[in-house]
Amino acid sequence: MNKKETILKAALELLVENGIHATPVSAIAKKANTGMGTIYNYFESKEVLINAIYVAIKEEEKEVLDAVFKEEIPVKVLFEHYYTSVISFFTKNKIYFGFMDQLQASPIITPESKAIGYNAIEGVIKLIKKGKEEHIIKNIDNEELLQFIGGSVLSYLRWIHMPTTSNKSLTNQTRLVWDAIKE
Repeated sequence: MNKKETILKAALELLVENGIHATPVSAIAKKANTGMGTIYNYFESKEVLINAIYVAIKEEEKEVLDAVFKEEIPVKVLFEHYYTSVISFFTKNKIYFGFMDQLQASPIITPESKAIGYNAIEGVIKLIKKGKEEHIIKNIDNEELLQFIGGSVLSYLRWIHMPTTSNKSLTNQTRLVWDAIKE
C-alpha cells in the first residue's frame, strides 16, 4: 500500500469511527504514520480528502453494479440482482456504508464528486427507464424513484446493522421495494 492509500485508509477509519467534524487532519496523519505536510501534498484540504474517499467508494460500487447490468434479463429479475448487489456491496464493506451514511445530506461532497457518484447508478437509471417504457415500473419521475429505492437501501442497511435485529430478510425487503415501484 502506498502512502496515499495509507492516508485514505486511515482517514476512512477515523471518519467513520469519530465522525467527519470530530476528525482533525492531525489525527489522520498520526494514524497514517505520516506528517500533516504529506497529507497536504496529496490533498489540499480535509474536504478534498473526504471527496477522494467518496469517489473511490463510488467507483468501486460502479464496478460491482456494472457487472449486474451486463446481462439482458427481464426488468424484475434485473432489479432484484441490482438491489441485492448494492446491499451486498455495503454489507461486505460496512466501513463504506458508515462513511456514506454520514454524508447523506452533507455539503462537503462537491458537484464534481456527486457526478462521479451518479455514474455508479447509471445502470439502475437505465433499468427504471426500460421498466417504464415496458409499463412494468410506475411512471413516476426517475429522481423520485431513485430517492425511494436509495432510501430503502439506506434504511435496510441501518436496520441490519442494529444488534437487536433478527430475521433480516433481504428477499422480503427486495420484494417489498419491487412491489412498491412496479406498475
